[in-house]
Amino acid sequence: MKVSDFLILSSGVLLNALAQLGLKAATRVSGPLIAGEAGVWRRGLDLLVVPSLWYALCAYGLSVIVWLVGLSRVPVSQAYPLLSLGYVINVGLAWWLLGEIPNGQRVAGIAVIVLGVILVARS
Repeated sequence: MKVSDFLILSSGVLLNALAQLGLKAATRVSGPLIAGEAGVWRRGLDLLVVPSLWYALCAYGLSVIVWLVGLSRVPVSQAYPLLSLGYVINVGLAWWLLGEIPNGQRVAGIAVIVLGVILVARS
């Protein structure tokens, strides 16, 4: 895989990870959405005015466009495993931005993911 293709695909993955963090930030404002709870619809509607929800949705849309550019250049069997980098990015950014501390088992799993992505990217 060429470096430029890797950077394009990695940008798509980063945008997708940022979208996840934006969604989490939005639900921190609204509170838990629990099925069967009387206020779930109200909380869902409250989300519509949370800016981070809209940033997250825009990041998702842009990530799809960037991903399409990457897929036009690289076989899907080589590109798709790069989505696993989203796990790595999300754990790191959630730790830094949201205070979510990963445990040892999660860190070990991330190490396996990184090794797998390196092997696939070099193939």
